[in-house]
Amino acid sequence: MMTPAAEMKTPAAVTEAARIYAAGDIRVGREPVVGPGPGEVLLRATAVGLCGSDLHWFEEAGIGDSVLTRPLILGHEIGAVIAAGPRAGQRVAVDPASDCGLCGPCVEGRANLCVAMRFAGHGSTDGGLRTFMAWPERLLSPLPDAIGDDEAPLLEVLGVALHALDLGPVAPGGRAGVYGCGPIGLLLVQLLRRQGLSTVVATDLLSHRVAAAKSMGATDAFLVDGDAGSGFTPERRLARELPVDVAYEVSGTNAALSDAIAAVRPGGRVVLIGIPTGDRTTFEAGAARRKELALLECRRMVASDLPRAIQLVAAGSIDLRSLITHRFHLSEAQEAFETLAERRGVKVIVQPNAE
Repeated sequence: MMTPAAEMKTPAAVTEAARIYAAGDIRVGREPVVGPGPGEVLLRATAVGLCGSDLHWFEEAGIGDSVLTRPLILGHEIGAVIAAGPRAGQRVAVDPASDCGLCGPCVEGRANLCVAMRFAGHGSTDGGLRTFMAWPERLLSPLPDAIGDDEAPLLEVLGVALHALDLGPVAPGGRAGVYGCGPIGLLLVQLLRRQGLSTVVATDLLSHRVAAAKSMGATDAFLVDGDAGSGFTPERRLARELPVDVAYEVSGTNAALSDAIAAVRPGGRVVLIGIPTGDRTTFEAGAARRKELALLECRRMVASDLPRAIQLVAAGSIDLRSLITHRFHLSEAQEAFETLAERRGVKVIVQPNAE
C-alpha cells in the first residue's frame, strides 16, 4: 500500500533522533539528516520496536564485546515509509542487517554471520529511533495492507523466531519447550502450535507473560523463579520434568538454560536465543554431556526469513498485534526504555513520526 500523498511528510533537512549517551541516559535532539548513499533510499520511520538487545545497550552501555564509543541511535526493529524517489510512499519492513556479500559466510549463503556486518542500532551504525534515516533499498520489503504500521517492527522478531525454528526443527506431533516468553518466545509458541505439536511447554518469571503464552497456544505454561541454588518451586520442577524434543532458551539466563537442559530428551537440541547479561552463560556440563545434547546458538535471522514472516502475518497465521502493549512518541524515548527495563508489558513500540 502506498501512503496517500496528502499524508506524506516532505523529506526534511533535520531529523529528530533519540541517542544513548551512557547507561540509562537517552536524549532526544535535532540533527541533520544523513542523506542516502549509493543504493540507499531515505525512509520516514513509522514504528520501531525495542528489543532485549536494546535493553542491554540501555542498561550496560554495550552488548557482548561491543561497547558504546559514541552516542548511538538504537532500534533495529523498523517499519517505515520510503520518503523520496520512485518508490516514495511505499510502506516497508526493514531488514536491519547489511551484509558485505563478499566474506566467507556471505559467499556460503550464511550472510547473518557476515564478518563485516553493518547492523542498525549496533556498534557504529545508527538505528531507527529517528524521524528520517537512509538504508539500503535491497533490504526493504514491501508491506501488504493486512499488516499495520505498528506491527511492521515485529516482523524482524518473527524472522528471528523462524530462524531459531529452522535450527531446532520439531516434527508434527512432537514436543518443544520455550524457556522465556518475551516477544521471540511468544512468537515461537505460535509457530510451534501452528506446526501441530502435541506439547508446547512455556515458562517465564512474569505472570502476564505466562498468561500470554497460554493465550497463544502453549499446552503447559509455568510461572518459575530464577534461583536454581535454593531448590525448585513446584511449578519449576514440573516444567523441568515435562520432556521435550527441542528446547528454545529465550531469556538469556542460566536458570532458563538449566531448565531447558533438564527437560530436553537425550540426543535432543537446545537452541540458545537469549543474550546473557555480562556476555557469560554457564550450564551443568554433566547433564548436557550425559544426554549428548547439541547446543546451537541462534544469530539474528537470514535474508529469506523476513519475506516468510510477512507472508505468515498477511495470511493471518501469526498474531503480532496482541504482543504490542505500550506505544510511545519519540520524545518519550527515555520513558519507553524505562518501561522496557521494568518489563511491564511485552512489546514496547516507539512511533518517531506520530503527531
